[in-house]
Amino acid sequence: RQTIPDEIQFIITDVVANDAGDRVTPAVVAYRDTEQIVGIAAKQGRIRNATNTVVKVKQILGRHYDDPDAQAHREESKCIVVNKSDLPRYEIDTGETTKYVSPEDVAKLIFHKMKETAQSALGSDVKDAVITVPFEFGDMQKNALRQAAESAGFNVLRLIHEPSAALLAYGIGQDSPLGKRTFKQDVTGNPRAMLKLMNSADVAKHTLSTLGSANCFVDSLYDGMDFECNVSRARFELICSSLFNKSIQPIKSLLEQVNLSTSDINKVVLCGGSARIPKLQQMIRDLFPDVELLNSIPPDEVIPVGAAMQAGILVGKDSLALGEDSITVDCCASDITVKEVDDSGAEVFTVLFPSGTPLPARRQHTLQGPGSLSSVSLELYQAQRPIAQVSTLLTDISVQT
Repeated sequence: RQTIPDEIQFIITDVVANDAGDRVTPAVVAYRDTEQIVGIAAKQGRIRNATNTVVKVKQILGRHYDDPDAQAHREESKCIVVNKSDLPRYEIDTGETTKYVSPEDVAKLIFHKMKETAQSALGSDVKDAVITVPFEFGDMQKNALRQAAESAGFNVLRLIHEPSAALLAYGIGQDSPLGKRTFKQDVTGNPRAMLKLMNSADVAKHTLSTLGSANCFVDSLYDGMDFECNVSRARFELICSSLFNKSIQPIKSLLEQVNLSTSDINKVVLCGGSARIPKLQQMIRDLFPDVELLNSIPPDEVIPVGAAMQAGILVGKDSLALGEDSITVDCCASDITVKEVDDSGAEVFTVLFPSGTPLPARRQHTLQGPGSLSSVSLELYQAQRPIAQVSTLLTDISVQT
């Protein structure tokens, strides 16, 4: 046990319940007439108000309309996404008029809901906050998220990556997500029926995390017909086996990338709602048989707990007197590449700064050009792997020779 000076207080974290009594608030925003609804009420009303309900806004936040991620979000979103000055906007039908809402405005409403929840629990004003972001977020996405939080009244102390928050929650050190939207069966092609079925399946999935079977009932699923079935945990695990394998494969790939074996790992943190699934936990235990599996904190609460701990450290940083070896290092969330042309005339992307490179950084790279050139234009991209599929232009540099 560490010896802590008397003047330093322990940081106690807790997950507070919202006005519905839930400890997790869905990041769902619904627009109805002149009001905006955030959280579980918005999620429950998706079936009747799908075209005016926004979900998964982080997928489009801080992106241009033609960004591949924005286009993928547009195609799956029940709420219409349109192009306004090369920026994505949600088309909201209020009944009398049509208005266009930015992803940043949607995020602002979610942050405002979080602020109200915290203030209600503490009985005082809440301003300071640490915001978690997916590891693949670039500067544009981080800035958009920060601005949304600040416009909701927060003083953003720091943005930290979600994996870092998960580790921090357990006191360790300091995408494209797999989840329920990736695995779905289209039974009718009817959007309303599908939303009903997905809501019921979500409830059944949570039930199967603790019980051996779950009843799935949907009132008037299609043409007035009710749907009811009983799903056993074994059946659920069989149906999702390919998805579980996809969840494990990135772990193996990462170990190969950093030249480590499972015996080199001593702790594994489970975070995210799907980490509650017993079969997935068992597969991770089988992969790391001699490792301490940390799951005492509910997996869908790990990241906010870590963020709260980071906020506590930052708010009391003068008295905490962090050691000189406690540092924060920015790094590349994605590969930084330069576009070149090979001998055949085809465009190729060369990685200058691999994902995870500490910043600031410097690289020397030799480019080949035909004959004598009076000027050179370099295009740098932020790229997801595989590079050829998703690349975002960061900057265009012109150099006079």
